Amino acid sequence: MRLLHLSDIHFRTPDCENPATDVHQPYRTLLAQDVVELCREGGSVDAILVGGDIAFKGSPAEYRVARAWLLELARQCGCPPEGIYVVPGNHDVDRVVCASSMAISNAQDAIAAAHPDARESVMKRQLADADVGQSLFRPLAAYNEFAAGFDCSVYPGSPFWTDEVDLGGGVRLRLFGLTSTLISGLGERDDAPGRLYLGRLQTVLNPEQDVVNLVLCHHPPSWFADRDDTDDNVNERAKLQFFGHEHRQRCTPTPTYMRFQAGAVNPDMNEREWKPGYNLLNVTVRGEGMGRTLDVRAYVRHFQKSPDMFVALRQDRFQEVWTHSMALPHMAPLRAPAAEVKPPVAQFHATQVAEAAHEAAAVAPLEPKSEGKMQGPSMRNLIYRFWDLSIGERREITLKLGLIAEADLQVPEPERYKKAFKEAAARGLLAELATEIERVENTH
Repeated sequence: MRLLHLSDIHFRTPDCENPATDVHQPYRTLLAQDVVELCREGGSVDAILVGGDIAFKGSPAEYRVARAWLLELARQCGCPPEGIYVVPGNHDVDRVVCASSMAISNAQDAIAAAHPDARESVMKRQLADADVGQSLFRPLAAYNEFAAGFDCSVYPGSPFWTDEVDLGGGVRLRLFGLTSTLISGLGERDDAPGRLYLGRLQTVLNPEQDVVNLVLCHHPPSWFADRDDTDDNVNERAKLQFFGHEHRQRCTPTPTYMRFQAGAVNPDMNEREWKPGYNLLNVTVRGEGMGRTLDVRAYVRHFQKSPDMFVALRQDRFQEVWTHSMALPHMAPLRAPAAEVKPPVAQFHATQVAEAAHEAAAVAPLEPKSEGKMQGPSMRNLIYRFWDLSIGERREITLKLGLIAEADLQVPEPERYKKAFKEAAARGLLAELATEIERVENTH
């Protein structure tokens, strides 16, 4: 599986709306060309992981340009549009919205000012409150509209997203997109490490057998007041870790995890260490049983001037590609005593069979295109196409199928339609939803 990791693209209006005068455009073009050249040798990209700061000030216009660029990049490197994953950064927070609302200020301050031992429970209470929870996510409204098309929007009932795909070799890759910006935008909490808060709610990261956990987050753990707890949980439970924000290209391999930090795609040109960068890596499962491993080959790339090009940040003086292997043992379950062996499914009562099948369908990963290759689940493809429709068309389809009620129209669109898709899956209406989307697409 091939993953492309980008962060801190910083599309900034009005500059980004006019390609002829956007001084950052040449570096994005050279980045795309470098990725494509690497893909000629190693195959197409299966997923693009975007680690936040997609916009500069959280403006809808910035996200329109960002979406077009990401889709074109995906097309060039052979990645399906539903293979794009995004998380918010502090520049995706609309600070004008923050500054104009006492409700947002009070909600953020309540979490930030809480005693460390009580902060987690305070945050949970804030998220559970219908009005207060929504206020915490109001500064991310434009981001959420953009992210909804990639099924990566976040809201009080789901402050982070997760997805799961087949990695091959009997292993599933479970992706977690964490929201590190719940108390960003006010109180100078974005200015120095140790002032933000992530919380244990987002770092459960259940370390199941035959599952590789991948974390995508804008801020590295050092930026959180709960940095030690976050660092411990992520390091113990996620073998693949991707961060941004600090505009520093770094790769840290350890025996149990591999951490990547992406240099900004568009760092501020006045920065002392101005070096755009990105990461491209191949992830492979090798072997079986107790000797099974997770192998990574990573191209850690940064920009050089004169001549303008992306080059390798070397693992050592002799090796341009970072190679690393982590133990991923499969421990076979102990055999039950003969007297306790359960009868085959065929002997179950019909009702039990139906219940078991229903539960399996709810948790089983969708089949990939081929072993070790990422394929966006059909749900993600439908979501991408659904968000390409107009506001009225989206509303018409979901009302027609009874996936939302009139009262739901008061809920922000990303949250409303995320719940609508879950409802469609639960009621077995995905085929009908696909038919309706195709019907509307054919009228365009």
